[in-house]
Amino acid sequence: MATLLLDTSVIIDAINGKRNRVELLKGLLNQGHLLACCPINVTEVYAGLRLHEEARTLNLLQSLQYFPIGWPVARLAGELKRDYSRKGITLATTDATIAAVALYHELTLMTDNVKHYPMKELDLYPLPRN
Repeated sequence: MATLLLDTSVIIDAINGKRNRVELLKGLLNQGHLLACCPINVTEVYAGLRLHEEARTLNLLQSLQYFPIGWPVARLAGELKRDYSRKGITLATTDATIAAVALYHELTLMTDNVKHYPMKELDLYPLPRN
């Protein structure tokens, strides 16, 4: 069983009942996987939150295992951003930080934005964008 760090788009789809994400996440839980989030997810979700979504958003986010961003994760995020920039690849700070959380804690990142995460050492659970 794996601990899956959810990318923000996956969380937003689950909140909005899109792309069968709720069913997918329930199925993964039933298989014994753990679902997780980090401060970046919480920030991004609340930045676009509509008032009528607040209760179910809070319930969903609080049901996830929470991985904070401490000094080692913040440093790793900065190093990823710097190192990829030197290769000509621009990473968003948010994506670099989510990747750093996953790498530091050895989590699998569930995303439908695989192009945002070019790190070969990152364990991805890719999802279709459909």
